[in-house]
Order: sequence, then structure tokens, then C-alpha cells
Amino acid sequence: MTIQTSFDRSPHKFAGARRPGMGSAALLLTLAMTWGAASAQALGARDGRLQPPNLTPNSVSSQAGLYPDHPQRNFAQIEPLRFKGSGAEAMRQLTELVRNTRGATVMTQTPGYLHAEMRTRWLKFTDDLEFLLDEPAGLIHVRSASRLGLSDLGANRTRVELLRSQFDAVQSGQARP
Repeated sequence: MTIQTSFDRSPHKFAGARRPGMGSAALLLTLAMTWGAASAQALGARDGRLQPPNLTPNSVSSQAGLYPDHPQRNFAQIEPLRFKGSGAEAMRQLTELVRNTRGATVMTQTPGYLHAEMRTRWLKFTDDLEFLLDEPAGLIHVRSASRLGLSDLGANRTRVELLRSQFDAVQSGQARP
């Protein structure tokens, strides 16, 4: 006897059969969506600080050191962006870079703050990317955090470092935003 499911048109010898690997992929997706699930927390800056890193290893923040007892402080630490000249011009350049990034949607833009939602390419997860201007120090602080899952497999750090290299090229005059 063969049975066909509505999900798979290939014949199976018994009702529970699946293609190899399909159960694993479904299980991983379910775990990613439930373990460490974080609702979109209140974002934004308060008293010159972005929100702390996530409690799971799926975020980076240039202000992680401001939270000395945070369990992900060391894992999440990343350098802020450095700029020369006007902070307003640096934020304009950075905003253009973010707008031109695949999967990015700018949600909030003020003179010293930028929040974008970043949609992952394959699984369409949404991550939050924030920047906070510290003009006197010549810095733009950054926080990039996944909303779901225990791990981001380095996606937030990779995203920030790619934007950093693009921003540095714009700042040095080697590229346009």
C-alpha cells in the first residue's frame, strides 16, 4: 500500500514517511522560533544608551560594556563606527548605506538615531539594527539584534562589519553611499 500526502506527491509506504532531512529542517525552524524568542522590545535610546544586548548570543552592541553584569557582554561587544567631520553628514551617509542594503527597511530616523528592520534573505526573520550618534566623541554606536532564536550564527556581527567597511570607504572618499 502506498500513501501520498498533500505536502509531498511522491509515494510513501506508510503515513509518517518523509523525505530525508525534512523533519530536521522543520524541527530546527521550530526551535529557532521558540527557544530564546524575544518580542520586539522597546527600542531606541535613553540617556545616551541603546538597549542592552539580548540575553542569548544573537546580538552585538558597541555599548555592551555599559552593562557590566550582562551575561552576553563579552560575546556582544563590537566597536562603534568612527567618523570625521559633521555628525549630521555621517548619519546621512550611514542612512543611505542602510537604505541600499538588501532586506533593510528604515523604521525610525531622527537627527541622532536610526532604526532599521533587517529581513534575512532565506528564512525572512526580522532583526533590529540601531545607530546612535555621539558627536562629541566622533562615534556612532550600533546595536544589531535578532528577535528570535538562541543564536544568529554570526549574522548580526557580519552585518555590522560589512556596513562598517562600506561606511569607512565613504568616509575616506573611496566610495559613495
